[in-house]
Amino acid sequence: MYVVVMGCGRVGASLAKALVRVGHEVAVIDRDGNAFLRLGDNFPGRTVVGMGFDRDVLVKAGIEKADAFAAVSSGDNSNIISARVAREIFGVERVVARIYDAKRAAVYERLGIPTVATVPWTTDRFLHTLIHDGQPTKWRDPSGAVAVAELTLHEDWIGHAVRDLESALHARVAFIIRFGDGVLPDRKTLIQSGDIVYIAAVSGTVGEAVALAHNPPPSES
Repeated sequence: MYVVVMGCGRVGASLAKALVRVGHEVAVIDRDGNAFLRLGDNFPGRTVVGMGFDRDVLVKAGIEKADAFAAVSSGDNSNIISARVAREIFGVERVVARIYDAKRAAVYERLGIPTVATVPWTTDRFLHTLIHDGQPTKWRDPSGAVAVAELTLHEDWIGHAVRDLESALHARVAFIIRFGDGVLPDRKTLIQSGDIVYIAAVSGTVGEAVALAHNPPPSES
């Protein structure tokens, strides 16, 4: 999937790097070229300096081939304008905007543009909204620091040990539902066909772990 991210602050940079890690192509737009330093030296995506609601800038970022667009700058107005341009002018199917003002968020939700508020698990919400449907988590602790999420595993994970899955996802398997019963696995427990696997992870990494679970196990070198 090709994703354009508008805004390279803390959330935008985190989202862009997470998307790359799970195998997507990414372009990042920011009006400040120094913001791209947050992406690190090895970021493989495209970076474009400019305003995210400028059509020429969006075209330079590849909006015409984009499957998804995330507006995560520090300004509500910039985010919603660029989100509407992406949706209404360029026909991007999956568009999501970061909105600080809750009242505005309700309005834009009615316009069919999903919004994400500024909460500790913002990156998880954005990543999941862009590449999946529904909510990424089943439970969060009151502080929002830890979350439990259900996985949809690639079929090739069947027969692999829990430790292999935990290593690939950088998350802990909290429990498994097997034949209707809850199982507390150890690291040697093998994943069976029909297992429903739940992970526990730190907020900000849940969306990436859920996305990685759709991939087959990494090949052993």
